[in-house]
Amino acid sequence: MRPFAVINAGERGVLMQFGKVQDRVLDEGLHPIIPIVISVKRINVRVQKKNIFKSDAASKDLQTITTELAVNWHIDPLKVNRIYQQVGDERLIIDGIITPAVSEFLKAATAKKNHEEVITKRTELKQEIDSNLKKRVESYGIIIDDVSLVNFSFSPDFSRAIESKQIAEQEAKQAEFIAQKATQEAQAEINRAKGQAEAQRLQRQTLTPELLQKQAIEKWDGRFPAVITGDGTLPLINLNAGSLSSGNKQ
Repeated sequence: MRPFAVINAGERGVLMQFGKVQDRVLDEGLHPIIPIVISVKRINVRVQKKNIFKSDAASKDLQTITTELAVNWHIDPLKVNRIYQQVGDERLIIDGIITPAVSEFLKAATAKKNHEEVITKRTELKQEIDSNLKKRVESYGIIIDDVSLVNFSFSPDFSRAIESKQIAEQEAKQAEFIAQKATQEAQAEINRAKGQAEAQRLQRQTLTPELLQKQAIEKWDGRFPAVITGDGTLPLINLNAGSLSSGNKQ
């Protein structure tokens, strides 16, 4: 019975006279009304985020993919009266307009790609769903701000197959690395052996009797061996010079 209506921030008022929706939309603030004759339905026009559902769709290679999708949307503030008249409030907008449209476009877009492309071309898939969804709901006065592909999941059997494939690929890469390492080590051994053989060859070419004699003289410490013998020769006995001078014979 109050002769006024208060429209809060982020809302618009749908003006109804004896239940009939009027063309005028009430903005935020205080508005005078005629009690009983006029009633006001407040509609939220803020951006709303809705986690729609987990939708199952078949990919191009017939793999079942479960997609979790979120939509940011809001009602056109200038058309709240028309959408309330045609569809209803926020709950009816989600259930009657947005959810069926998302399901339809998600299945259509997923069917064009195989399971790998759904993941690798995620941005392209998002843009296709976003564009089609905006065109579908704009005629109702609904504005789509953004579509987010939250998560993808596959059937348990297919997920296990992907995991097994990844493990096999990792094992193959590891085996290839080990083989390459062994090949490199073998080649290194060959190179070292070639280097040693070349060094020995060069050494044999440079060694001469004169060089060997010179090296022997350089390494001689100046002492003769105690006894030197040879075939058909007399032994050479080392004499102590000190003993000879003292007259003692060894």
